[in-house]
Amino acid sequence: MLARDLIAKVRKIEIKTRKLVEELTGGAYHSVFKGRGIEFSEVREYTPEDDVRDIDWNVTARMGTPYIKKYAEERELTVIIAIDASASVFFGSGENTKHDKIAETAALLAFSAIRNNDKVGLLVFTDKTELWLPPRSGRSHVLRLIRELLAFEPQSCRTNIASAMDSLIRNLKKRAVVFMISDFLDAHSYEKPMKILNSRHDLVAVRVLDKTELELPSMPMLELVDSESGETVFFDASSASMREHYAKAAADELEEEVETFNRAKVDLVDLRCDEDMVRPLMAFFRNRKLKRG
Repeated sequence: MLARDLIAKVRKIEIKTRKLVEELTGGAYHSVFKGRGIEFSEVREYTPEDDVRDIDWNVTARMGTPYIKKYAEERELTVIIAIDASASVFFGSGENTKHDKIAETAALLAFSAIRNNDKVGLLVFTDKTELWLPPRSGRSHVLRLIRELLAFEPQSCRTNIASAMDSLIRNLKKRAVVFMISDFLDAHSYEKPMKILNSRHDLVAVRVLDKTELELPSMPMLELVDSESGETVFFDASSASMREHYAKAAADELEEEVETFNRAKVDLVDLRCDEDMVRPLMAFFRNRKLKRG
């Protein structure tokens, strides 16, 4: 991609997501995720309603009357956006590929994070870590993140989500919010590292789907190619029973994945290439806010 084309595409995504960021950060994003701890704010005189454990004994000794420490929640978060760049995400049966939707979603989450004064990092993975940008704050960093994502050409076409999760477990020293955006088409099991990652951090799975992966169009002969293995399958998609069988098998597989996320206590957001991405994200934020009170 030429430099001017890349700049134009980054600018287009920034403009497109600007209004969406307004919607997402209108209390939803800010209220759902907690800061990494608390920081000292000030001292004030003790009142009967206060917890005696908060008494600052040094100040109390100097002043001759009880004083307590006041704390404020640290709002700054570390947000990691982990992006699947394996061959399967470059598929799309409509105007947008799954990679297009992934890039837009990553931009939306990144701009939402910096608006909340959070730091954002990027992990791009296939069956290995392809790119790692450490967390930083600021618009220029997010623009670089988007440029890298759009211009990136992965070395591998395969997927290993467990490997990406192991990498995050090793490299993230402080608690972070991790958005993993993928189609989650992976022959390897990733349930164990997912449980570990989610126990140490706040993991949110964002699953991007194309409509053809859910149901086949009516066609006399349809060729399906696995973009990672090269395996080819031919379907007589003009048969209603064949299309029903395919749709059921696809739904069953997706439900198995949902059960995996549920066992790991990981929140899942489903996005489709042919649908608006803000609505399901807003629903996720609202539901999580309700669950957490």
